[in-house]
Amino acid sequence: MAGNRASLLFVLTLLCLAAVCRGQTAAAEAPTDPLAATREKLAALFKEAPRARAYAQVSVSPDGKYFAWVDEGGSLKLHGRMGDGNPGKEIAFEGIEGCKTTSAGSFTWSPDSSAIAYFATCGGKGTEERQQNLYLAKIGNQHARQLATLKGYVESPVFSPDGKQVAFLYTAGATRPAGALAAMKPWSGVIGEDGVEIMRVAAVEVDAVKPTAPGFLTPEKLHVYEFDWRPDGKGIAFIAAEPPGENNWWVAKLYTEELSGGKAPAPRAILAPAEVSGALHGLQIAVPRWSPDGSALAFIGGLMSDQGVTGGDLWIVSAQGGEPHDLTVGRPASVVWLDWADNEHIFMTEIASGNEELVKAHLRGALGVEGVNFGAPVFRIPASVGDGRMEMSLSSTGDHSLFVFEASSFEHAPELYGVRPGMIMGGTGGFAGLMQLTSNNDGLKPMGGKVHSMHWKNEGFNIQGWLTEPVGFDAQKDAGKKYPMIVIVHGGPSSAVTARWGFGSLGASIYSKLGYFVFEPNPRGSYGEGEAFTQANRKDFGYGDLRDILAGVDAVEAKYPVDEKRLGLTGWSYGGFMTMFAVTQTHRFRAAVAGAGLSNWQSYYGENSIDQWMIPFFGASVYDDPAVYAKSSAINFIKNAATPTLVVVGDRDGECPAPQSFEFWHALMYLHVKTELVVYPNEGHMFSKPEHWMDVLARAVDWFDTQMAP
Repeated sequence: MAGNRASLLFVLTLLCLAAVCRGQTAAAEAPTDPLAATREKLAALFKEAPRARAYAQVSVSPDGKYFAWVDEGGSLKLHGRMGDGNPGKEIAFEGIEGCKTTSAGSFTWSPDSSAIAYFATCGGKGTEERQQNLYLAKIGNQHARQLATLKGYVESPVFSPDGKQVAFLYTAGATRPAGALAAMKPWSGVIGEDGVEIMRVAAVEVDAVKPTAPGFLTPEKLHVYEFDWRPDGKGIAFIAAEPPGENNWWVAKLYTEELSGGKAPAPRAILAPAEVSGALHGLQIAVPRWSPDGSALAFIGGLMSDQGVTGGDLWIVSAQGGEPHDLTVGRPASVVWLDWADNEHIFMTEIASGNEELVKAHLRGALGVEGVNFGAPVFRIPASVGDGRMEMSLSSTGDHSLFVFEASSFEHAPELYGVRPGMIMGGTGGFAGLMQLTSNNDGLKPMGGKVHSMHWKNEGFNIQGWLTEPVGFDAQKDAGKKYPMIVIVHGGPSSAVTARWGFGSLGASIYSKLGYFVFEPNPRGSYGEGEAFTQANRKDFGYGDLRDILAGVDAVEAKYPVDEKRLGLTGWSYGGFMTMFAVTQTHRFRAAVAGAGLSNWQSYYGENSIDQWMIPFFGASVYDDPAVYAKSSAINFIKNAATPTLVVVGDRDGECPAPQSFEFWHALMYLHVKTELVVYPNEGHMFSKPEHWMDVLARAVDWFDTQMAP
């Protein structure tokens, strides 16, 4: 139930800026609007905000001669003859012949680096629903040709090893994106049976004379989340579960399948975490990758609260099945993505105590059972990195001599970078060891104040978080002055706040600009300190993690001039729950804003669309162990609440349904605690309308300004 995918933070930035650029602040801007002054203040701030160019995806060709990217507007850019620190010249590419407005999506290089296959829309301006189809662009040709005619949701295109096919994830006839973040369809018909949408692996032939409908490589009864081609191209591996897909990822299995022409798909489950013994039992799996010789599959296993928000240990299992082996047991970091270099080496990206790093692991013995050696990080930087495909995924040449990706931090706007393992290129924009490939955002300054990586200890745990100073803060000049502080709790709980450009979660930079300290902790349950740390809040939601947060507040107050009597608390999703629960456990906070939260785990179990995620965290269903759910339900301690709390939620949220916010708001109303509930129409867990995000931010800013006034 995280709702805290890394992209959410950057999307919030783009949506807010888009709203201001189009003059869309809140729907109710009549002269009597009580928030009019706040909206005007925010509009002025956004107009002054630096507008960074964003990169949706970047990829280097297997031979290392080219790299391409898709920008935020959907334009596909191609550069050639890339040298160290020199991106080369842009190659002319006119897009799809006969298409006036093309918007490109995700793409993939052919194995021989001669072509790019990509999803794109081709429709007129003003078209609200435009279907993405699959196109092929040959290097040197000005126009692309269409490979497939599609109708539904598509993602993750990948060429087959021989370059003759492109496979991708396809939800035929989809009415919404896969997963639980988007607004759920209105309840209608036979629930769980009518209108169930299933994502499968589909493929098309590259040499088809004309656009064709794709063929399916996986059965219609399995919802597929991720897949990987076997190196010989004669099979695939994939992670899948029975539908509905948004609910069953937490119990998904790892399958392999032989691809025989003309035969119906017959996958074989080689790993079911719910059925194995040992440390992987009941956990989640992600990022399956074949070893180059096809004998084994590496994957990430751990306690994960959302599909796509990956973190855990590096595991390996024989392609024939059997006992899986943990290759990073006890390592104080969370593995997020991986890629084989050869049969004995795996590159992996990790979150490590606030930093993101690329590490090369050397496997000793068959399947690495004899042990693993870890070299020094190829890079280790306080930043957010990724190529746009998955969390912290990197694009590499075929021989892994070069990795290309986007990177940004609190101080540095997004740019594209490259790194060569074993070759220190020197610092570029403060990112030691990286070579900068683009300079579209050079000179941009962050909106917020200076950011510090904070470290503290609590109950035997090492904990990290981020503290943003108020803009213009000067400890010497402001001696004796006290500042208010807002604590922002991330979603998840299996997630982490990492350094990235933009407003941050729920407007951290905005609050900094308005004179607040902003504290974003990564308490137990987060990624970045090892799997034991991530699992430390099982059956303990709202207790140990809250103590970690309060200990972090103490650490901040010991070092910075924060006014203890002017503390605010906010969060979205799991952060929304923590906000609701915290105000029933402590009166330390002067004001709170709970976004898409939940107040009653017992009723929540039967209301949400993703109840499978709860078993790994609570140990049993609510029907088998109601006490463990009651223990962490804010509603059971509601008479302790006295903190003024604003509550916001989307009316079609499947992850944290609106009734949870109604329960909390209703109880505060009954107790005469100052509160307000705002429900946004046709919104899911992640809001899609810029004007709604702007309204949430305006209401939150006004709430804190009013309730925390000196």
